[in-house]
Amino acid sequence: MTALDIVIMAAGKGTRMKSARPKVLHRLAGRSLLQHVLTTAAALAESPRIIVITGHGAEQVEAAVRAPGLRFVRQQPQLGTGHAVQQAVPELHDAGITLILNGDVPLIEVDTIRGLIAACAGERLALLTVDLADPTGYGRIVRRGDGIVGIVEEKDATPEQRRLREIYTGVMAAPTAPLKRWLAALRNDNKQGEYYLTDIVAMAVADGIGVTSAKAASEIEVLGVNSPLQLAELERRLQRRRADVLMEAGVRLADPARIDIRGELVCGSDVDIDVGCIFEGQVELGDGVQVGAYSLIADARIAPGSVVEPYTRRRGA
Repeated sequence: MTALDIVIMAAGKGTRMKSARPKVLHRLAGRSLLQHVLTTAAALAESPRIIVITGHGAEQVEAAVRAPGLRFVRQQPQLGTGHAVQQAVPELHDAGITLILNGDVPLIEVDTIRGLIAACAGERLALLTVDLADPTGYGRIVRRGDGIVGIVEEKDATPEQRRLREIYTGVMAAPTAPLKRWLAALRNDNKQGEYYLTDIVAMAVADGIGVTSAKAASEIEVLGVNSPLQLAELERRLQRRRADVLMEAGVRLADPARIDIRGELVCGSDVDIDVGCIFEGQVELGDGVQVGAYSLIADARIAPGSVVEPYTRRRGA
């Protein structure tokens, strides 16, 4: 099997969060942004090799997610995305595929990543892209015909390039040997004085290595978090998606906009859930359970036919 190294960038300060907490440790549906990404990465292989790049609040981030086999490298100072991945080079296999993920893009799906890895196939540079109605803030995909010839960061883009709607999500898969060569050749002669990982696209083209793309199945998979507003919006979108899954399975929700699942909720048949309920950890509701408004249930199994009174607080058992 081709060796797979998974690099997760988690060094940024997250200035727009206006918080002393490192951005990747802010919580979405009860888990940190970074933990969401780590869980997805761990599902890609039986014993995946995962390298997390830390920087701002490195000790706090590493302590929060430390696990057996998880490797950390530090980016200090932070001089751009290319500089970040340069720090991981000593940890990468000499051959195989390197997958690059972002610690603040928490909802990417396993199947989407597998499609990206398949597009790479150890031979091509594969970029995960998506078309956005409003691509503001994202690097734009530049094509010549059907082929990708570059990515331009918005702050360096021309007005014409800013009108492009296909964006680079920050996720890529690359053959490791040429990736190491491209990273070593990065320069910082741009407006920000940073080393852009996206510059390797032009290097791949110059080397005659194909640059391909895979499309994310949905926009929510590739949405990043840079502010409390974006975090709140993503929380509601995720919770609504979970609510829709429950209702499609027959669960009756008094208001699908007012439920919070911060873990895993398993429901039997004919379950009714009133407004404002929170479910944490592993929760199972048996057949015919009725949950009253504004209840909190954590790590519990509720027996079939039970009626949970409004404002109940129940943890365990």
